[in-house]
Amino acid sequence: MPDQFLFATEVFINGLMAGVLYALVALGFVLIYKASGIFNYAQGVMALFAAMTLVGIMNGQVPFSHIINAVFGTDIHHFGWHVPAFLAILLTVGVMVLFAWLVQRLVMRHLVGQEPIILFMATIGLAYFLEGVSDLMWGSEIKKLDIGLPQGGSFWIEDMTAGLGSDNFYGFFIDNLDMVATVVAALLVIGLVLFSQYTKQGRAMRAVADDHQAALSVGISLNFIWVLVWSVAGFVALVAGIMWGTKSGVQFSLSLIALKALPVLMLGGFTSIPGAIVGGLIIGVGEKLFEFSVGPLVGGATENWFAYVLALLFLVFRPQGLFGEKIIERV
Repeated sequence: MPDQFLFATEVFINGLMAGVLYALVALGFVLIYKASGIFNYAQGVMALFAAMTLVGIMNGQVPFSHIINAVFGTDIHHFGWHVPAFLAILLTVGVMVLFAWLVQRLVMRHLVGQEPIILFMATIGLAYFLEGVSDLMWGSEIKKLDIGLPQGGSFWIEDMTAGLGSDNFYGFFIDNLDMVATVVAALLVIGLVLFSQYTKQGRAMRAVADDHQAALSVGISLNFIWVLVWSVAGFVALVAGIMWGTKSGVQFSLSLIALKALPVLMLGGFTSIPGAIVGGLIIGVGEKLFEFSVGPLVGGATENWFAYVLALLFLVFRPQGLFGEKIIERV
């Protein structure tokens, strides 16, 4: 096979795996927007908070140690033990459920019936508050996250594909972590779809998404459903935080992964789980192939803006996205 075709194929595969991670982040937005009509600006910060909490629990770090030491003049930073990764993940899930309950109890239930812009501004405030809490609880330094996931290039794929081209082609470089992330994200998406379609709670979520008042009239608790939705979104944020944090370290720039989800949502639609998946794959593959083919002609760095230009085109010609519903307002 021609080397150029093989290089393009490698870029395509890596784009698919990047797209799955983008879709994973976008899912958190879709879940909350479907059930409550709220665009959750804090989703990226939730991924940061979840990842920092996981690292802190695994390392036995004392929460708010900087404040405790400043107030009492102590020098306490760690409990002196390490928590296994699996148990730490379960404890972090519990923290995210508690966070979801607090958000619903202290913030969202007081804003029922408010204009969408008010709800959006509330999530902006929540994002900055949560970022500050993350700093106070766990510190601002970059943290290494290692739960035992394989990292580095897959040598067996590289060896298996090395003979497909000329002597200058050394095989596909596929990162092991990207493959694991792709499998985990795919299983999570399948699980969310099955949960939404075939469980009582999932059907209640869909009912709330369709009509709040009708859901209330048949005895569905909006408070319970919204806590459930924020809990699921928190779990999705944890998975995204683990994958991105393992890849590049747990740092405050991790919260910016939410910006990558915006073009995905604009392409797929804000209310569609399949749309988030397809949109993520289109963005992932598109930006990689565009960088590979056009990047050298324009000086590179096209991955920084390609997704947003594509999203802008969709906003102009199909604002509801590929799978979103066209909204018709009566006047």
